[in-house]
Amino acid sequence: MRALLISTYDMGRQPFGLASPAAWLRREGIDVRSADVAKEALDPDALRSADLVAFYLPMHTATRLAAPAISAARAMNPSARICAYGVYAPLNAEFLRSLGVDDVLGGEFEAELTAIARAVRQHRTLDAGCRTNGAALAPLATSTIPRLRFLVPDRTGLPRLENYARLHLADGTSRIVGSTDASRGCRHLCRHCPVVPVYNGQFRVVQADVVLADIAAQVAAGAEHMTFGDPDFFNGPTHARRIVEALHRAHPALTYDVTIKVQHLLAYRELVPRLRETGCLFVTSAVESLDDRVLALLEKGHTRRDFFEAVAVCRAARLPLVPTFVAFHPWLSLEGYCDLLGVLADLDLVEHAAPIQLAIRLLIPEGSRLLEVEEVRRLVGPFDPRTLTHPWVHPDRRVDRLHEDVASIVGARLTSDRQALFEEVSALACQRAGIARPAPQPARARATIPYLNEPWYC
Repeated sequence: MRALLISTYDMGRQPFGLASPAAWLRREGIDVRSADVAKEALDPDALRSADLVAFYLPMHTATRLAAPAISAARAMNPSARICAYGVYAPLNAEFLRSLGVDDVLGGEFEAELTAIARAVRQHRTLDAGCRTNGAALAPLATSTIPRLRFLVPDRTGLPRLENYARLHLADGTSRIVGSTDASRGCRHLCRHCPVVPVYNGQFRVVQADVVLADIAAQVAAGAEHMTFGDPDFFNGPTHARRIVEALHRAHPALTYDVTIKVQHLLAYRELVPRLRETGCLFVTSAVESLDDRVLALLEKGHTRRDFFEAVAVCRAARLPLVPTFVAFHPWLSLEGYCDLLGVLADLDLVEHAAPIQLAIRLLIPEGSRLLEVEEVRRLVGPFDPRTLTHPWVHPDRRVDRLHEDVASIVGARLTSDRQALFEEVSALACQRAGIARPAPQPARARATIPYLNEPWYC
């Protein structure tokens, strides 16, 4: 029995979504090969010989990149059982099945994938389009995400950590980066988030001993910094604190970064200094917009003023806040875009935000809670399988043209000097809006905020 697990893209990280199910399948005695095709060519012989082929789809980019690979897998190995798993799999279930996928798995997929593998090995018949929960089969839709007892991820066969994203520091040095998950899902129901249709306000912890063992194994493999891939590290603040304190005791020189909602940075502000004390170098936060009306439509749970306060909380703890944005959306005006740029400059956050954040455009996938909003339904077109989104056109064509030009500026220069790129984008936006351009900031010799050299975020 041979299984092939494939990742097409995971933001420059060694995929937890391959390493975790690999451990489950190998415990069953299954011969597992893990292929991260973002870093290595896919071996055709491995594809042809696999009894089970499973594609990990944690994000939009990964799903689009996987589509031709899924079609090729079906053509090259007609008898294989093909699965797709991860939060973007259920959102695109109909499309994936049209490519030849048999099983679509969403949250907490390890037990389900193992049960499918067990059935394939035993030559038992499985109905296409089903998911499993343990050994039993159930319809795809389920209201409760299972609670798993995780295994320590098995990263055997994946490219070495030095082949993945590196952390760059203000002194010009860099560090090898590992990654892990301390939890999955999210307690919150932000309308634009792809996690929400799958987890529906539920989150599940990865047991602390598993997280710490995974970190220790990566440190032994050369990791000098860890990225926690949790959608929100403070969904379980007590769990999070135990993890980072134990991490720091075991590996005092190890640094890390996390993602935390603005709302949680304020609710658990007393924990922010503790992050810094245990080695956290920066906190990423999905701010999305500075327009209170848009934040309400997205149900983000914070306001413009809250963002300002979160910046102050992190600054007081000497912990850089790295904001991410959905800079272009149907409610944006040219003046609103210039306001966003002005706030970043006024708060001295230009070096904090990756340039791609100035060009991110709202994605509305199938199943998005945004489609609950009548105003959104009037704006969008039918689902487009080429882009895996419901397309939309801004009512003001000038905004779409600005997006195209900003994306052109930053898309080819993702690792260029952030201040220089910001000044170029700011000059363009102010000219288009007819607004006086603020005085340019002096150029810096190098970045002053630690950053990962894989800045994509969708």
